Amino acid sequence: MSSQPEILVLGLGNEYRCDDAVGLVVGRRIKALDLLNTIVSEGSGESVNLMEAWRGADAVIIVDAISSGSEPGTIHRFVADSQRIPSKFFHYSSHAFGVAEAIELARSLNQLPPHLIVYGIEGGKFDAGVGLSSEVARAVEEVVKRVRKEGCFLPG
Repeated sequence: MSSQPEILVLGLGNEYRCDDAVGLVVGRRIKALDLLNTIVSEGSGESVNLMEAWRGADAVIIVDAISSGSEPGTIHRFVADSQRIPSKFFHYSSHAFGVAEAIELARSLNQLPPHLIVYGIEGGKFDAGVGLSSEVARAVEEVVKRVRKEGCFLPG
């Protein structure tokens, strides 16, 4: 039995809004790797569902598309258990109350997981359709690699 904590990876997005699907794509790639101590779940990013999904988890990694004005495919990493998440980055959520708001609400209620990392991948195309833009698709494997490494550094 491993002493490593279980890691919950939440891949978020909408697969019918082009680059918004990137969190789902990353989550599916990680799930296909069948990593020890790793559970992968998908969601839309709606805050109540997020808070329910991570309830009781020791370590959570969220992957979602963002729009901050950076170049498409840019990877942003936030250590949410120790820093605020800029809500303006996650405004492409189909819900008004999304990832950043869920994290801040959970922080105020003292319900954040002990370890919470958010990877935001800068999207470029969020209109109706399927398939990631080439810049965002190139970022997927890098984020998968980074998420795999994160598990090595979590306290056991």
